[in-house]
Amino acid sequence: MSFLFTEDTIAAISTPPGEGGVGIVRLSGTESLRIASRIFRSSRGKDIRARGQRVFHGHIIDAAGFPVDEVLLHVMHAPHSYTAEDVVEINGHGGRASLQAILDTALAQGARLAAPGEFTRRAFVNGRIDLTRAEAVMALIQAKSREALRLAENAASGRLSERLQALQQQLKHCLAHAEASVDFPEEDLPELITPVFFTNLEQVSREMRELLASAETGLLLQEGVSLAIVGQPNVGKSSLFNVLLRDARAIVSPEPGTTRDHIQEVLTLGGIPIRLCDTAGLRDTQHHIESQGIARSRQAARRAALLLFVADASVGADEEEKRLVAEMLQLGVPVVLVLNKIDLAPLHERSFPDIPFAAVCPVSAVTREGIDGLEKTLVTLLAGDLDAALDAPALFRSHQKESMQRALACVQRVLEHPSASPEILALDLREAVHALGGITGETTAEEVLDLIFNEFCIGK
Repeated sequence: MSFLFTEDTIAAISTPPGEGGVGIVRLSGTESLRIASRIFRSSRGKDIRARGQRVFHGHIIDAAGFPVDEVLLHVMHAPHSYTAEDVVEINGHGGRASLQAILDTALAQGARLAAPGEFTRRAFVNGRIDLTRAEAVMALIQAKSREALRLAENAASGRLSERLQALQQQLKHCLAHAEASVDFPEEDLPELITPVFFTNLEQVSREMRELLASAETGLLLQEGVSLAIVGQPNVGKSSLFNVLLRDARAIVSPEPGTTRDHIQEVLTLGGIPIRLCDTAGLRDTQHHIESQGIARSRQAARRAALLLFVADASVGADEEEKRLVAEMLQLGVPVVLVLNKIDLAPLHERSFPDIPFAAVCPVSAVTREGIDGLEKTLVTLLAGDLDAALDAPALFRSHQKESMQRALACVQRVLEHPSASPEILALDLREAVHALGGITGETTAEEVLDLIFNEFCIGK
């Protein structure tokens, strides 16, 4: 969108809609100080255009000369601001009417309403941050847990950017050697494509693989994962669903077949957003509505990244239940056997001999016995050692993972064909550098940038 790159001054409300103690209207651009000076009256007659970052007390005045709101006005001169442009932040009372009135007053003086993410996009375009740090801003805003916050802060601090830049520099160094071999074949130069050349690329490949592995944690914390609770009727699936949610969301009844359709809710376990799905009991039935619910249960199971197969611990498994377990295992995702109702009778864990469950968790959805252990097991299965993973920079967006996969594939082609001509080696290395540039923003297509920044809220 070309209007994002004009030289005009933009303005927007930067705090969430609603009522609060304080709200912020932000301006950025070459005319920010002029516009602010025309709508602001300092309580001490100060000139806000004086150099230096300063905070002023006063009032916003509308075109008719009437006070709009009592405010604190924060002036930041370029390039020492979020956007690297002249920025003015007006801190007023956090009501809808007062903030909209301040914004309307600024727009009336020539500011343009900012597009979603335009302040951050200007910071990116002006070179203050790269694309990984820009996207980390959005991740910070959208974080649903402390773990997701740590991940986003790691990227926002520039650690991911620094690691990617180091990889790019190593690749560019190898590329320079390959290109020199192409450009100066007749010159009396030492051999440039040496074993050291490939040793360096092997190190680059290892670091790329580490970052690719980090994407699993990054995407898990940012996008979450789907878990489905499955099993026969009346084994306590809905009771388990409710106890994990800590809310009586699903109807619980001793009558089999009570759940006729799947129910999905979101919870957070160990920092991981989980879309938890309670499903209808799996059985043969002639009831039309229940059979539709069972079909949807199987669809939910196929979409899930992990299955909780609930069985009644107070009875042994029958052949139909064993067949259902085999069906779920064929889906190719981890299956956790949850032996429910341990408060009623001794366990019959041996009812499923030699079946490769990811874990077996005895619980009581009534007394909550074993629930903490089940939750810890799920976090371990989904994320492993999450604390250790969060200590290092991580990829956290799908397009970052895809770009890294392309870059790694290029490097691997070079390593697998060491006798290829320098022209071919240079071609693959150039493509690898370009792919990494798609993560940092150096080579990201304009339409992709539009999609990324349009995900931001207005005012950021």
